[in-house]
Amino acid sequence: MQNLLNFLLKYNYWFLFLLLEIASFVLLFRFNNYQQGVFFSSANGVAGKMYDLSGSVSSYFHLKDVNEDLLDRNVWLEQRIASLEKTLKERGMDSVALRSLADIQAGDYTIYKANVIKNSLNRADNYLTLDKGEDAGIRPEMGVVDANGVVGIVYKTSAHYATVISLLNSKSSISCKITGSDYFGYLKWEYGDSQYAYMRDLPRHAEFNLGDTVVTSGYSNVFPAGITVGTVADMSDSHDGLSYLLKIKLATDFGKVGDVRVIARTGQEEQKRLEAQE
Repeated sequence: MQNLLNFLLKYNYWFLFLLLEIASFVLLFRFNNYQQGVFFSSANGVAGKMYDLSGSVSSYFHLKDVNEDLLDRNVWLEQRIASLEKTLKERGMDSVALRSLADIQAGDYTIYKANVIKNSLNRADNYLTLDKGEDAGIRPEMGVVDANGVVGIVYKTSAHYATVISLLNSKSSISCKITGSDYFGYLKWEYGDSQYAYMRDLPRHAEFNLGDTVVTSGYSNVFPAGITVGTVADMSDSHDGLSYLLKIKLATDFGKVGDVRVIARTGQEEQKRLEAQE
């Protein structure tokens, strides 16, 4: 207590100065309209900046929750669009053909959402790891897509994780066709540029143009028909000269793939068992 009194006595002039300064500012801003207006404008500006900063920080820490909500909403909208497309087609009405998840008919496929937690680009055989597995309904040989197009096929699963054979893998072979054509070929990646793959075995009499969209053919139990794969960037003859070899610019940017969808086809297991008996 004595130390506190000594401190106050030692610096009493400073405390008196501060007290008089505060009193003078109170009198100045209270009895002068101009100064009062300037004070409140400045105070409101500072408070606004503080609230803005606080809101930005709060929003940043809630981005994960917002993103999850958006993904759920997107899945629901995609399924609703697919249902509407199916209804329009059944009634013989014209509709826009959307080459995306909207082509997946409700009831024929189940869509699961997942996130890529590991990825590789520079190997001959590249894989991705997802943060969802068997407990979420994901099984081997299910198709994986993102908002742009095909990503790969589920290879192995555990309770909480799944590995995916990327399109950028020598073991990957996806049946594809050019939009507006029934002729199909197989998409294979050659070690090198992660933006391009090659479509092989397309018949010589097939008609197409550079820039045409390449989509999944539907001739497998993995992907439904019409999911975007990429666009035709260049063409040449195959080694035997009996078919075309097309260079395809992939729709998916594997350098930043993140949120994905896993497509489970109804009846896939039954079809696999039947085909295994052949």
